[in-house]
Amino acid sequence: MALVAATRTASLAAAVLIVAMVAAASLEPAAANKDADALTALRSGLKDPDGALASWDPSLVNPCTWFHVTCDGSNRVIRLDLGKQKLSGPLAPELGQLDQLQFMYGPLNHLMAFFFLLPMGIPSVSRECWEIYENNIEGRIPSELGGLAHLVGLDLHGNRISGPIPLALGNIQSLKLLDLSSNGLCGTIPTSGAFKDIPASSFANNPRLHQGGNYEPNC
Repeated sequence: MALVAATRTASLAAAVLIVAMVAAASLEPAAANKDADALTALRSGLKDPDGALASWDPSLVNPCTWFHVTCDGSNRVIRLDLGKQKLSGPLAPELGQLDQLQFMYGPLNHLMAFFFLLPMGIPSVSRECWEIYENNIEGRIPSELGGLAHLVGLDLHGNRISGPIPLALGNIQSLKLLDLSSNGLCGTIPTSGAFKDIPASSFANNPRLHQGGNYEPNC
């Protein structure tokens, strides 16, 4: 009887493991599709004179085969390297779907809106960093970036980004590094949430930014 019981237990455990593996396998393609959709949205709005993103084929739902994209073992996008590619255009709000992104490096482009995510020495593969500084980026910082719950750093300095600083960024508890200096931002500098630990130098050289007063969504 003991042998039969042990055999049944082992069979049940094996069945549970198989079900779990199948469920995990079914989730990975869906997540990869979400990442591919976000990157496709980014590409569709960009001018790419040198064809840097030519390999970003939307018919290939796994973006891990695309140039300038690095994935983890689960086929989730963790890094984008877009430096010196002469890209220009708007930043797609869909980029907020890249919830496992760790790095994005893209200086010397001409994106019209961007953000930077930078690594942090913390034992977590879900830390996000995005970096695209010293470009001619214009437009607003999408409030959708506030949904990147694992964002560690955001570097937008040295561009022509305008509008207010999204309050949603203050909801990112993991945000430790922020540089919005030398832009055309306006309105009050938020001080709640993650903004409490951001130094004043991160907002320098934005003549229309100020401390105190009510938040101005349409400054």
